[in-house]
Amino acid sequence: MFYVVLLAMVAGFLAMRLYSVLGKRTGHEQPLPRAAEDRPALAAVPRTVDATPEPREVASRNIEPRAEAGLRAIVAAESGFDVNQFLEGAQAAYRMVLEAFWKGDEEQLRYLAEDDVRAAFAEAIAARVAAGEVLDNRLVSIERAVISDAIVSGRDARITVRFDADIAAVTRDGEGNVLAGSLTDAVETHDVWTFARTLKSSDPNWKLADTDEA
Repeated sequence: MFYVVLLAMVAGFLAMRLYSVLGKRTGHEQPLPRAAEDRPALAAVPRTVDATPEPREVASRNIEPRAEAGLRAIVAAESGFDVNQFLEGAQAAYRMVLEAFWKGDEEQLRYLAEDDVRAAFAEAIAARVAAGEVLDNRLVSIERAVISDAIVSGRDARITVRFDADIAAVTRDGEGNVLAGSLTDAVETHDVWTFARTLKSSDPNWKLADTDEA
């Protein structure tokens, strides 16, 4: 009788372990949306530099309808492509590119941007240095990142992302005196960046191929 009870306890323990593994969601179950969803208007909220941004979950509403066909074409070409991971990487790239540009780090920009964009950044950095100006900027928060378009031409893929962010910007002279801006107030910015990559290439990185303001 003791062995029967012991075996029953072992079987129950194994069943609970199996459920704890198979019952978990991986976070990739949701497919790309096939139709546009209603998007509630975002209420304007005063922002300050010290405010801690609330975490935002990447969901299907972070993909605009015109981008869906292009994203499906990318997934068809590379089954390992994940929209959520791309958006997370795009936000990280947004921060890294901005900080490299503000610091005048052209070497960092070389790894993050394509040649045309990097050349434009380098020209702006050179003009800033010639004027004796220094940028003292902070990316306070990325309020939203939305894939607004996606295109595949042959093996070349391009994904456009709109970033709504809060940035505290200050321009100083060579002696540190403030010429413009303030670090106590964050300014709303709306950027449209396009990332490009050759599908099925050995390089998994997407590079910044174009920048614009929304």
